[in-house]
Amino acid sequence: MKKIGNYFKGVVREGKRVRWPKKDVFFPAVAVVICIALFAAIFLVLEDYASGILVAQLRDAFESIRG
Repeated sequence: MKKIGNYFKGVVREGKRVRWPKKDVFFPAVAVVICIALFAAIFLVLEDYASGILVAQLRDAFESIRG
């Protein structure tokens, strides 16, 4: 249990030593990250939907060939 306590004390100590960005830099950076994440999520949803349609069409095409 002592090792865990020492670990978290070290984490807090290192967190205090970090040079955190100012608000005028931090919030625009967060906005960019959120925009990129939303773009990636929308792109992946659309890609998944399109690939599902393609797989369904291929399945139907091969079933009609097989008879």
